[in-house]
Amino acid sequence: MSATRYATVIAAGRPPRPKPFALAVHHAMVCLAMGATVAPLAVSAQSQAAPAHAAPTLPAVTVTAGAEAPGELPQPYAGGQVARAGRLGLLGNKSIMDTPFAITNYTAQRLEDQQATTLAEVLNSDPSTRFTGQVGGVTDSFYIRGFPINEGNLSEIAFDGVYGVSPNYHLFTEYLERVEVLKGPAALLYGMSPNSGVGGVVNVVPKRALATDLTRFTLDYASDAQVGGAVDLSRRFGEDREWGIRFNGLHRQGPTALDSQKSRAEVAALSLDYRGERLRASLDLIEQYQWVDAPTRPFLIAAGVQVPPAPDGRRNVSQPWGWWKSNDVSTLLHAEYDLTDNLTVFADAGGTRSDVARLSDQTPAILNSAGATSSAVQNWKFQVNRSSFDTGVRSKFETGPVKHALALQANLYMDRFASANVSGTPVTSNIYAPADRAAQNIAAPQNVPKVSGSTLSGLSLADTLSVLDDRLQLSLGLRYQQVRSSNYAATGAKTASYDESAVTPLAGIVFKPWHNISLYANYVEGLSKGDIAPATASNAGQVFAPYKTKQQEVGIKFDSGKVMATLAAFRMTKPSGQLYGTVYAIDSEQRNQGLELTVSGQAYKGVRLLGGLTLLDGELTRTNSAATLGNRPVGVPVVMANLGGEWDLPWVPGLTLTSAVNYTGSEYVNQANTQQVPSWTTVDLGARYKTSMYGKSTTFRAGLFNAFNRKYWSGVASYGTISLGAPRTFMASMSVDF
Repeated sequence: MSATRYATVIAAGRPPRPKPFALAVHHAMVCLAMGATVAPLAVSAQSQAAPAHAAPTLPAVTVTAGAEAPGELPQPYAGGQVARAGRLGLLGNKSIMDTPFAITNYTAQRLEDQQATTLAEVLNSDPSTRFTGQVGGVTDSFYIRGFPINEGNLSEIAFDGVYGVSPNYHLFTEYLERVEVLKGPAALLYGMSPNSGVGGVVNVVPKRALATDLTRFTLDYASDAQVGGAVDLSRRFGEDREWGIRFNGLHRQGPTALDSQKSRAEVAALSLDYRGERLRASLDLIEQYQWVDAPTRPFLIAAGVQVPPAPDGRRNVSQPWGWWKSNDVSTLLHAEYDLTDNLTVFADAGGTRSDVARLSDQTPAILNSAGATSSAVQNWKFQVNRSSFDTGVRSKFETGPVKHALALQANLYMDRFASANVSGTPVTSNIYAPADRAAQNIAAPQNVPKVSGSTLSGLSLADTLSVLDDRLQLSLGLRYQQVRSSNYAATGAKTASYDESAVTPLAGIVFKPWHNISLYANYVEGLSKGDIAPATASNAGQVFAPYKTKQQEVGIKFDSGKVMATLAAFRMTKPSGQLYGTVYAIDSEQRNQGLELTVSGQAYKGVRLLGGLTLLDGELTRTNSAATLGNRPVGVPVVMANLGGEWDLPWVPGLTLTSAVNYTGSEYVNQANTQQVPSWTTVDLGARYKTSMYGKSTTFRAGLFNAFNRKYWSGVASYGTISLGAPRTFMASMSVDF
């Protein structure tokens, strides 16, 4: 950044861009643009199914809690969209066929071919998951199996198996090797989720140095005029190539497809690793910066008002002079050492600092059927500090004919959330005809006091027993979880305190009658922080033990070698508290049960499918109101379906046509089930072409998302807000491997 530009930013009250990593991104791009000499690439990136990238089958004791050996990737199914193996938290890396859970592991190739920019696009293509945030908004939040994940200001995305490390609000795909989605609660496997999410676990695996050197440059474009450039560099060094380095950088900015909105993103991710005979270690560093003008916000619906028809997805009621900025710095150090061939110790240490500033209209309320809105305007500052530490041991041994894979882990997670705001004057607008109001000059908060702090600590023990050449596997485990948290007033005085503990079990079984069939079942529990009775209750201040969400699941998995399919039936029950008369008590319960089918792989030569179907029966089984008892929970549709297809044209080598159909059933916005958004279907179309230009492997991609420009409401969050669905958006990119 020039001195003049830097001074201008400071004078405007805007935080400067992060320096070290952002400059590294800029430097790498300039070097490539100027034709800097780079090592030749022997094969394409994380491709795909090259033997050099295939991860060997390892005993459970030698894999890490967080990463496969750097440079080695699990084999994908045909087409490279989904990996055959992935994380299972405490249990380490496991094949999908040996996992007693429904899990889908999306690969970097899938993310690239989809042209996904953040987790929102990736997970919205999963039939059990729906994005509940806003396109052009400030966070990525989701529902998994009808329960919220990642809502609020504390990220619930695990990074290489560890909470408290991922960037807090958005994760960009440039530095992701895999996105793993485990359906259902998993308190024993990953620990208690920082924001009490129980619907599932999203774990992202960072890119690490590949077995083969890579130098890739990508240019991308999105309507209206978002232009970006990314660089991906991978090298291994040493006599046995035991040292590895991977750098991913991104710069993207310009007007988006939404009215009045512009955005800017800068990302730099550096991964270092060492692969010795017995010692394996890695260090991940990420810094990312975002700046959005006229950021979108979710809508509230005034009581008694029916949800009006959705406007064109381009409409943006946020004032054009509003802005939102965030800066995240993340670090994770992992090490593991084989004491013997059957005994491995491991440890992780990491954390994230997130700074956010925004001056914008807050959550607007829709006041009537004509679409009139009213919104407060505020200048906010947030500071989120999170850290995580764990250590443990894995061992394998045999007792007669029974093999054991034993894992013991202790972990500690801490967070600190600080915020402050200064209010301006409310503004009015309309969802169909947004009105620009005069800019408001609102001073930024002078200090940012601590609002809350939490400490989650736990001890987990699990054993996987196997017999009959691993055809029958039984996983048993227990986790002791301690939860401490406090809330604070602006003066620093503690207003509420929480200190409780709980023990959660896990039991999972896998039986493989044939090599390509797995039958599985599990019983697992998730944890949510219990409530503190409010001041209005006669039992004010009473602290309740953590809520336990219980899941029972049975399923079958089929692996033909080219196609993977999972069919699961599940039931989840989650208790909660509410005020009944003058007494606050734990007398509410939500039950979600359903059927879930996922399919991925090559259905026919040159034809690949990815998608599935989820049927959900959500019900409020216990409430203190006859008006809500038996109702469908907020944001839970009856049907969710996704079907994506790819077709390699046989008469045009290298050309692939793509398409996807995404369906979500109607959802209620309130527990009384009197406000509802209708079902919606969107269609995506695209193509990619792989060729060689001047001896360099080159891939062109183009996509039209929401191709028919469907107007729809989406993203019903647990607190009763709705979001406007994305408009028709054109995206294109070109990647070159030097």
